[in-house]
Amino acid sequence: MVAAAAAAAFFPLGNLPNESGAQTSGKLGGTAPASLNARGMKSKSSASRNLQVKASAQAPPKVNGFKVGVVEGPRTEDELTSSSHPRTFINQLPDWSMLLAAITTIFLAAEKQWMMLDWKPKRSNELIDSFSWGRIVEEGLVFRQNFSIRSYEIGADKTASIETMMNHLQETALNHVKSAGLLGDGFGSTPEMCKKNLIWVVSRMQVLVDRYPTWGDVVQVDTWVAASGKNGMRRDWLIRDCNTGDILMRASSLWVMMNKETRRLAKMPDEVRAEIGSHFVDTPPIIDEDSRKLPKLNDETADYIRSGLTPRWNDLDVNQHVNNVKYIGWILESAPLPILESHELAAMTLEYRRECRRDSVVQSLTSVMGNNVGDLAHSGSVECQHLLRLEGGAEIVKGRTEWRPKFANSFRTVGPLPSGSI
Repeated sequence: MVAAAAAAAFFPLGNLPNESGAQTSGKLGGTAPASLNARGMKSKSSASRNLQVKASAQAPPKVNGFKVGVVEGPRTEDELTSSSHPRTFINQLPDWSMLLAAITTIFLAAEKQWMMLDWKPKRSNELIDSFSWGRIVEEGLVFRQNFSIRSYEIGADKTASIETMMNHLQETALNHVKSAGLLGDGFGSTPEMCKKNLIWVVSRMQVLVDRYPTWGDVVQVDTWVAASGKNGMRRDWLIRDCNTGDILMRASSLWVMMNKETRRLAKMPDEVRAEIGSHFVDTPPIIDEDSRKLPKLNDETADYIRSGLTPRWNDLDVNQHVNNVKYIGWILESAPLPILESHELAAMTLEYRRECRRDSVVQSLTSVMGNNVGDLAHSGSVECQHLLRLEGGAEIVKGRTEWRPKFANSFRTVGPLPSGSI
């Protein structure tokens, strides 16, 4: 159909004016009549020839319905409308300029949408992917990463929970190893550690909290590593408020190696030491070590005991033991409710004794030191001793926590919710 329409446009066969009564054969290649009219090759007479010339002068030749070779004056719209030119494929096409403008508009709109989807910063001084893997700073020895405090990371006090802050510490530690090109197949293990089936386990953690961030705050976490004895590693963290630069939290930890198969502590091989030694900094711990000995708790000395704690599947990490952040939640399970309601955690020291596996059943013990829980309103700071143990009696974590009255920190005062808010 399209081919036929195109052919008809350039070679119109129908609707020709029959000025001299010419007839043709109905068959293709049929014999022409004996006498041809003025449109033919021969003329019947000179009169016919003269008539033909006169007719040609009055009706100039047409191409696809348009007159050519004749200059005429301007014609009115009515005259153009009343013209009886035959309708062909060409003169029924739309205005090409309008079609070109429409196509250009579509392409410009598509290009604008594509530019809006471009996430890359347009200025060189913008942070590049601020909430992604972070970046190496301080001559390649410090790893820095930003975090935004989400709504599901805050607690009843409208501040980030201690578990949230500890998760940020763990995330930056792993991303540090990855950014330094030292991440093997294990959970923070280097390639040489993976060859020898070794993993890192934390043996001690000390935390000082100056202020807890609130929902929507952006925190900056810096972390670095240093040697600790012959077979250990120390990792420190510093958390600041991105907006004010205030220090929010400091933490220091000690790590040792454990064989993944035998679950026994192992010495650091020379290959691993050579692999990570260039990333160690020569600085003292960010927190002075709390050298006070942690007393041993038992059923007689503990004030509060919570039994029957079991790990869920989501509490396990890829090394098939309970994540160390989960221990903090279990410790707080036995903390007295009056302390949780009136005080906030200001400092914490934990000593990890053994790992907790999927089938373990845990008890949480807490003892409040030197204060009457019933008179917390006038007690000021409160110190507690903690113990996590298996039901069989084996110790998992020993700890000490220090608590300060809520809103004692002048940097953060959270008022009541507005009336009628949800």
